[in-house]
Amino acid sequence: MRIIRTSDRQAIDALVARDEARDPKVERQAARIVDDVRKRGDEALIEWTRKLDRTTRSARQLLRPLSRAELDRGWSRTPAGVRRSLALAADNIRKVAERQVPRGFTVSLGPGHRIEQRVEPLGRVGCYVPGGRHPLPSTLLMTAIPARAAGVGTIVAVCPSPAPVVLAAAVEAGVDALYTLGGAQAVAALAYGTGSIERVDKIVGPGNAWVAAAKAYVSRDCPIDLHAGPSEIVVCSDAGKPAWIAADLIAQAEHDPAARAVFVTTKMRLALAVAAEIERQLPASGPAPASLQANGAIVVASSRREAAVVVDRLAPEHLVIDDGDDPSRYRAAGTIFVGDYSVQAAGDYCTGSNHVLPTGGAARFRGGLSAADFVRVFSVQRLSRAALQRIGPAAVTLAEAEGLVAHAASVRARLDD
Repeated sequence: MRIIRTSDRQAIDALVARDEARDPKVERQAARIVDDVRKRGDEALIEWTRKLDRTTRSARQLLRPLSRAELDRGWSRTPAGVRRSLALAADNIRKVAERQVPRGFTVSLGPGHRIEQRVEPLGRVGCYVPGGRHPLPSTLLMTAIPARAAGVGTIVAVCPSPAPVVLAAAVEAGVDALYTLGGAQAVAALAYGTGSIERVDKIVGPGNAWVAAAKAYVSRDCPIDLHAGPSEIVVCSDAGKPAWIAADLIAQAEHDPAARAVFVTTKMRLALAVAAEIERQLPASGPAPASLQANGAIVVASSRREAAVVVDRLAPEHLVIDDGDDPSRYRAAGTIFVGDYSVQAAGDYCTGSNHVLPTGGAARFRGGLSAADFVRVFSVQRLSRAALQRIGPAAVTLAEAEGLVAHAASVRARLDD
């Protein structure tokens, strides 16, 4: 991996910029698929699925969720040790998610003047589970369990080619329906409905470039969780073990050829040791070498304060820091792992914290997926006649200051009654 100093501002700026250009061709194709499914429903959904996914399932099989017997077969075909690990992960995710649900309240602002905050779960949520090179049961757990903890009525999952372990995760998470669909066409089906498939209130979960483009395209009509990009890790350490730091960087680079792995330190000796360890540990082939070479870097800062500034500018999806470091020094990260044994890869599976996290610098303004993403928070307002007499004149004054005379008149009519 290349080593750069913070004094090389041009290199640091390029690292922060990420250079993740949008692909207009992918966006146009995703929009075309979405529009077609929205217009023609089931027919278009089947046509695109057969064209893009090369599925052998019949139209009837694609348009209905897997049966309980099919899910149970996936459960039975999953090794017992894997099932126990799914249960442990699910239990931890559930315990954290249950604490994330916002609470309602009522506040009195004077006699006859009350504002209530109501919290209501969404009715129906769609969870997208990728079906690419590796089965991702953890993604199903991370999306469905917080939705259930929030009280969502119906949880629907889509996965183009669910392996038995994904079916086992669906059983563990209590998913209500799992369709063997994927791609932009599945996103369209969830967002708008097709006839056989009912539309949802929100779509969550990662996917490839076409899925991400489709989610962005439908987000004006159906809310989504995040605009997901390539996975990211920043390790900021002056005292970590070089072999472990290198292993963490390589593990994150394994996700995707576009994944980003950055090590920030004030110790040149440690920087050189980590670089040597990466060379020693790198596999002979696979996505990790390509992503480390193209998107990875080791940054040597002149002070801990400067290191923290670099980290905040990167606003990484995952941040790993030393035991003696203070997490409050960092203002922008999707999640922070503290200490040698808080390994980021464990967070991908079973620590209980969610692994659906902001990428591309979005950690500057939001955190990861949580149960709070699956509820609606709204207010209920009550004013008595006396309360309106107290605050109504201020409302009239402000409405007139804005030139909204009808607003003022609607309040004044009651004040004059």
